[in-house]
Amino acid sequence: MKSVEEQLKIMKKGAFDIISEDELRNKIETSIREERPLIIKLGLDPSAPDIHLGHTVVLRKIRQMQDLGHEAVIIIGDFTGKIGDPTGKSKTRKPLSDEQVKENAATYLEQIFKVLDKDKTKVHFNSEWLSKLNFEDVIKLAATTTVARLLERDDFTSRYKRNEAIGLHEFFYPLMQGYDSVKIHADIELGGTDQTFNVLFGRVLQKDAGQEPQVAMFMPILEGLDGKEKMSKSLGNYVGVSESPEVMFKKVMEVPDELIIRYFELVTDEHPDDIEVMKQEMEDGRNPRDIKIKLARIITELYHGEEGSKAGEEYFKTVFRDGQIPDVMPELDLPKEMETLLDIVPLLLENKLVASGSEFRRLIKQGGVSLNGEKILDIDCVLVEDENVLRIGKKKFIRLRKAGGIQDVKAKEQEK
Repeated sequence: MKSVEEQLKIMKKGAFDIISEDELRNKIETSIREERPLIIKLGLDPSAPDIHLGHTVVLRKIRQMQDLGHEAVIIIGDFTGKIGDPTGKSKTRKPLSDEQVKENAATYLEQIFKVLDKDKTKVHFNSEWLSKLNFEDVIKLAATTTVARLLERDDFTSRYKRNEAIGLHEFFYPLMQGYDSVKIHADIELGGTDQTFNVLFGRVLQKDAGQEPQVAMFMPILEGLDGKEKMSKSLGNYVGVSESPEVMFKKVMEVPDELIIRYFELVTDEHPDDIEVMKQEMEDGRNPRDIKIKLARIITELYHGEEGSKAGEEYFKTVFRDGQIPDVMPELDLPKEMETLLDIVPLLLENKLVASGSEFRRLIKQGGVSLNGEKILDIDCVLVEDENVLRIGKKKFIRLRKAGGIQDVKAKEQEK
């Protein structure tokens, strides 16, 4: 294991708050002395299965701790998911069904192991212990806190002041999340800044159970590509971890200059000392674009490997810097009956290559669509060639292959 100071430096990188740093230092010292890995807890509410870089802020921090020799324990909140985390909600959440929880959990786990070390990760569903509590156990759990304490939560307070309903079962959510920490003897629990109340509650229940309380580590909310709002799929300012290397590299290059260092701190595993060097270089006048290209390379390589990162960079340079037609682009195989641009609109919509049919028509009228390098002014334009390159706007290219054409015939001959 690395020294206490080195571990602290890596763990603290990008963290918003740690409660408390002295306790964390003591835990690391004990871990080294006893040659025992710390147990790092992360609870996941399986309600949003598609993750983006904003979700990986906490995951990357856990991965860094795994690389330091510690062990992650992921708690899938299948039992708590039936209640729904009330954090930040203005009304009672609709509970998830068992089927929804299992489907979301499977998708979530597949994605988080793109970040976490699977060999140093244990996964538990909290129904393993919560479903076994009898009513007496629940009463004892409820006796560890007061209604006044629970109403300290901002969301509960706001709803109470507005005379809006708060289900009694919602009060049990932080209790159950805290009980998870007791069951796994967590040393550290990570969460976003919106999870402060829930994570701190674990410390309360551990003390009540006679355990050493966990260190609460809070990571900041990552701003999206607009540089203002938090990263969100609904806002369209996100970078998905499952997106192609070409899309990922291009999106990272859209990160505002003032957020470059913040992205290095929160969504990469770069050492704090190396990040400090880059920060100083930018302050000394180095072009932020050079540092941003490095950021795009690193992030794309984390999810697509070295070859994927190179492909993403090459695509970006070819299309967005030099304005050329790329070798790699989305491809659509067209049925024989599709002969005009109008015919392929449903396919473009199905593959989310255009926002709407009306949007596509508007771009054509404005001269923003070309076919094989020629501007198209009529949506009834006939696709004469067997293979066509459709360009929508300045940056979107699609290869159209007609069924039964020369390329299609060659492909079938090769298969034989």
